Amino acid sequence: MLSDMNIELSIEFFPPQTAEGLAKLKNERAKLATLKPDFFSVTYGAGGSTRVRTFDIVKEIAAEGFDAVPHLSCIGSTRAGIREILGEFRATGIRRIVALRGDLPSGMAEAGELRYANELVEFIRTETGDAFQIIVAAYPEWHPQAKSPEADLRNFARKAKAGANASITQYFYNADAYFHFVDKARSAGVEIPIIPGIMPITSFYKLARFSDACGADIPRWMRRQFEGYGDDVESICAFGLETVTRLCERLLQGGAPGLHFYSMNQAPLILEIQRRLGL
Repeated sequence: MLSDMNIELSIEFFPPQTAEGLAKLKNERAKLATLKPDFFSVTYGAGGSTRVRTFDIVKEIAAEGFDAVPHLSCIGSTRAGIREILGEFRATGIRRIVALRGDLPSGMAEAGELRYANELVEFIRTETGDAFQIIVAAYPEWHPQAKSPEADLRNFARKAKAGANASITQYFYNADAYFHFVDKARSAGVEIPIIPGIMPITSFYKLARFSDACGADIPRWMRRQFEGYGDDVESICAFGLETVTRLCERLLQGGAPGLHFYSMNQAPLILEIQRRLGL
């Protein structure tokens, strides 16, 4: 039974831009806290554009007694700047980081001193030793900017070799893609945990637009089913819940070490999926 498994649960937020959004996030986070997740993570804007807001939310989560995990991207940054941020993290008691390459902000021409995530991981290890557990990104359906699946797997292996402790995947809806990626990673000598990223479905239109931008595949059978519901929001939500719940069940039964939910700062669907899973 799933309820008997030792499963790691983590939940991701993004920093709101308004006071109203911050208040809503705090309310939604309180609901999700009832699940007793292993950690809450907070995203980091392109080129560090949300650095202050990210850090403020991380400190608030930590003050509430939860493991707060900031994202940290290196694109467009300097070593000195990253060093300063790592010092702030250590002073606050943060012990886990999601280390990413990130996106270059619009209008910025220079990639910075650290161009790739494996360089960021290596820099964190050189600067801080084992002070942080480092989590990196993985792409079962491969990164949209990678030249090939093989090249993307090599990039993933470089991050693991540089000192990463674990990884979280881009979201997906094809469990076979995840299991195939894990098998390929193990064959390449990568032994760190690969935790599947899960995106609950609130709107097919938003999901399709977001997926096209980030390279996540929506299987044809799912697209057809969603399209068949038209504007029937209730049916879309019900089908999305059932599909994501079954995906989580198959992943966990197949040996996935846990689930990382991309919350989009919303609690209800995650709570319902967890209830259906019996976790």
